[in-house]
Amino acid sequence: MELSHKDWIAKAQAITFPTRAIIDGKPVEALSGRTFDSINPATGQVLATLPACEAVDVDFAVQSARAAFEDGRWSARSPAERKAVLLRLADLIRENTEELALLESLDMGKLVKDAATIDVPGAAAIFQWYAEAIDKVYDEIAPTGEGDLALVRREPLGVIGAVVPWNFPLDMATWKCAPALAMGNSVILKPAEQSPLSALRLAELALEAGLPEGVLNVVTGFGETAGKALGLHMDVDCIAFTGSTEVGKYFLEYSGQSNMKQIWLECGGKSPNLVFADCDDLDKAAEMAALGIFFNQGEVCTANSRLLLEKSIADEFLGRLTEKAASFRPGDPLDPASTMGAIVDESQTARIMSYIEHGRKTCNLLYGGDRLKIDGKGCFVEPTIFSNVAPDNRLGIEEIFGPVLAVTVFQTEEEAISIANNTVYGLAASMWTSNLSRAHRVSAKLRAGTVSVNTVDAVSPMTPFGGFKQSGIGRDLSLHAFDKYSGLKTTWIKY
Repeated sequence: MELSHKDWIAKAQAITFPTRAIIDGKPVEALSGRTFDSINPATGQVLATLPACEAVDVDFAVQSARAAFEDGRWSARSPAERKAVLLRLADLIRENTEELALLESLDMGKLVKDAATIDVPGAAAIFQWYAEAIDKVYDEIAPTGEGDLALVRREPLGVIGAVVPWNFPLDMATWKCAPALAMGNSVILKPAEQSPLSALRLAELALEAGLPEGVLNVVTGFGETAGKALGLHMDVDCIAFTGSTEVGKYFLEYSGQSNMKQIWLECGGKSPNLVFADCDDLDKAAEMAALGIFFNQGEVCTANSRLLLEKSIADEFLGRLTEKAASFRPGDPLDPASTMGAIVDESQTARIMSYIEHGRKTCNLLYGGDRLKIDGKGCFVEPTIFSNVAPDNRLGIEEIFGPVLAVTVFQTEEEAISIANNTVYGLAASMWTSNLSRAHRVSAKLRAGTVSVNTVDAVSPMTPFGGFKQSGIGRDLSLHAFDKYSGLKTTWIKY
C-alpha cells in the first residue's frame, strides 16, 4: 500500500536519528567533542547533531579496520560465509525501506517516494548482486610449461576508505561498500557532511546482519578534516571516491604525499543528450530529456545537462520539452504528489542561482529560472531551460549540479559529436536516433564511459559505471568493481 503525505509526515515525526559515528562496532563521539548539525533543506530544521570526526578519530577507525583485517574475522571467511552475511544485509535494507527512505529524504531533500522505490531497493539489489557474485569469481592458472605451476589469485587489499557524496547517500555508499566487503576488505566510510544519516543506519544494519565489529566503520565529519585524514593516512590501502573533480584531484595529491595508496575516482560530468531528426519518437525523447536533467533536482553526476538538437526539429522539440518540464514542480519531499524535492543546502542553491543569473545575461531563458519556497521555507529551484547556449558558454561547459538545462542546436552529425566531446568530462552521454548505423557510429565517437541510445542514463549492476578524462578513473558496478578492491598475487611453484 502506498503511503500518503500524512503517513510520511507521521513516520518522519516518529523516526529516531543516529547521532554518533560508528567505530569498531560501537557508537562513538568525536574525541575532540566537536559536532555539526544535519539540516533538512526543505524546512531548515536541525535533524541531528553529529560528531565532527578529525584525524585522531580517523586513526582510531583505521586501527580498528586494520585489526579486523589482519585477524581474519572477515577477510579469512570463505566467500560463501561472506555471501550469507551480505545477503542478510540486503534483506535488512528491504525490511527497513521506509526508515532509510525517510533518512535520505529528510537529510538531503530528495523525494521520499523516489528514495523508497528507487534508491533503497537499488541499494539492497547491489548488496545482493555482489553477495551472489563473490563465490563465482574464479582465480587463474597461467599457461606455463611442464614442471611449473603458476597460480594467479585475487586477494583483498586491506583497509579501504570510501568517501561518498550527498546526492545519493545510500546508493553511493553501497556502490563502494558492497564489492569492497564482498572481496574481504575492511572499510571506513566517510559520508558527505550534508547527508550522513543513512550511512550510519547502514552500518547498524550491517552489524545486525552479522558483519564483525571493525569491518565497516563510519566516520562523520567534513571533507577538509575527516576526508583529508583518510587520504593522507599511511595505513589506508585504497581510497574510493565519488564527488567533484576538484576534490578528486586532492585525493591524488594525498596519495603521493603519503603511502601511494590506490585512488579510484568517479568525479564530475557534463553529459550531452543528442537528438537527431531521424528519432522516431520525439515525445518520448522530450520526456526522457526532461527526466534526465530534472530527476533528483538535477543533482546527478550523469545528469543530461546539455541538450543538442538537430536544427530541423529544434523548435518542435523545445515545444514538447517545455510541456514535459511543466510536470516537474518542486514541493514537500514527503508529499507523494511532489515531482521535485529540495536542493541539498543553501550553498548549493546559491551556486545554482548564480548560474541561472549568468544564463539570463548570455542566453535565452526558455522556462523556469526562479528560486521557490514551500510554505515559506526551504531550498527549492524551478526546472530551468536555456536555449541558444553557445558551446563555450559556462552553462554548456561547467557542471552546475542542479535543474538547469543548456540547449544548443547543431546542423550536422560531425558538429554534434564535436560539441558533445568539447568538455573536460567524459562520464555519460545519450543519443536518440532510429538509424542503426548512426547509433553505432556516433556512440563509438562519443568520449563517455556510458552511452545510452534511445534512453537516458542507463545504469545496471551488470555494467561498469565510470568515465574518461576528468570524470575519473576506475569503474563502479559490474564484476570490474572487484578490480578496485583486490590485488593479483602470483604463486609460482616448480615441481
